[in-house]
Amino acid sequence: MSLLAEQRREVIVEQVRTRGAVRVSELADHLGVSEMTVRRDLDVLARRRLVDKVHGGATAVGEHTTSEPGFAAKSMCELEEKDAIAAAAAELVTPGAAIGLSAGTTTWRLAQLLAAVPRLTVVTNSVAVADAFHTGGADARGTTVILTGGVRTPSEALVGPVAITALRSLNLETVFLGVHGMSAAAGFSTPNLTERDTNRALIESGSRLVVVADHTKWGTVGISTIAELSEADVLVTDSGLADADRAVLEGEVDHVIIARPGR
Repeated sequence: MSLLAEQRREVIVEQVRTRGAVRVSELADHLGVSEMTVRRDLDVLARRRLVDKVHGGATAVGEHTTSEPGFAAKSMCELEEKDAIAAAAAELVTPGAAIGLSAGTTTWRLAQLLAAVPRLTVVTNSVAVADAFHTGGADARGTTVILTGGVRTPSEALVGPVAITALRSLNLETVFLGVHGMSAAAGFSTPNLTERDTNRALIESGSRLVVVADHTKWGTVGISTIAELSEADVLVTDSGLADADRAVLEGEVDHVIIARPGR
């Protein structure tokens, strides 16, 4: 495919808007150009605020409280931060524990690590999280994974009355919650009203709430509050969080863990 620069960029924008996220390698193959050329195009489009450039590709721009990026889009963002957060959160889990994991790309990364912990009982409303345990060999380590039913959202969460009913009958030791945003005024929030109700049921099934959220979530506000900041027993975030914002969180959350990417 031989296209002029502006035609190429129109194709890129359309691909990103349609799919939510696209990798540089995929765009290079589709357009028949080098990855360096695609990266330059993404720089131009990002400056025009037509796409958000992330590590390895681009995602659709979303600025509204009801905007809900897809799982693929979110999985490409803050990769090192999410890995560091997942590693720190995994240290809170001991063999034989009964835990809950919400849907989300950070909890998905956490699930990949927890697959190595034996004899867990895991409840989740995420097919991706359940698959991470399965592909990680958790079955052979005596782990049981319980997947709620429900209606799937763009973020790959299973939500609604079926999921809520299943969660309300359970008693878990620790719940790990991924969030769309967190702020002093709105607490931990989501752009999906139905996901909010399902996450509330998951929170209420656990004795301890651990929120896993990278620093870019601070100041982001979804339309619906899942929980107040003070409801979290532990928050695991990363070192990109500003000192002033960390101070706000430490004033509300019992224990704030700062994970450091690259360590």
